[in-house]
Amino acid sequence: MNNKHEKFSSSSGFTLIELMIVVAIVGILAAVALPAYQTYFDRSKFSEAILATTSIKSAVEVAVQTKSPMNTAALKGGAFGIPVDVMATANKHGSTVSNAIITITWKSDGSSLQGTTYTLKANGITSPVKWEQGGTCLIKSYC
Repeated sequence: MNNKHEKFSSSSGFTLIELMIVVAIVGILAAVALPAYQTYFDRSKFSEAILATTSIKSAVEVAVQTKSPMNTAALKGGAFGIPVDVMATANKHGSTVSNAIITITWKSDGSSLQGTTYTLKANGITSPVKWEQGGTCLIKSYC
C-alpha cells in the first residue's frame, strides 16, 4: 500500500523559489520600463505645445516679409498681426512673443509637463526667417 502512495506523491509544478524569482524579474522589468514609458508619453503629449507654435511662427514670418519691422524688438505679441500674448491656464497653453522669440508654456494642469517651455527664436528680421529652438523642453528631452 505504501508503493501506491509513492507513485502518486510525485507532483509537478513550480516551487516557491521559482515563483519568487519570476516575480522579482517582472518587478525589475517594470521598474525599468515605467519611467521610460512615462518619458515617451510626456514627449508625445508635449508635441501638442510644439504644434501650437505653428500659427504664431507663420504670423512672425509674414510680418517680417510684408511689414518690414525695424528690429527684432518690434516683433511682439499684438504687433504686425502677431497674436496677442496669452497666459497659461488649466485648459490652455500660454504663448508670448517678445523680441522675435516665441515662447509656449505648457498649461497649468498639474501634470509633470506643467511649466515646461518651448521657445523659437527668430535669427534676424530678414526673409527667410531661420528659427533656433530652445526652452526647458530640451533639458527634459520633450522637443
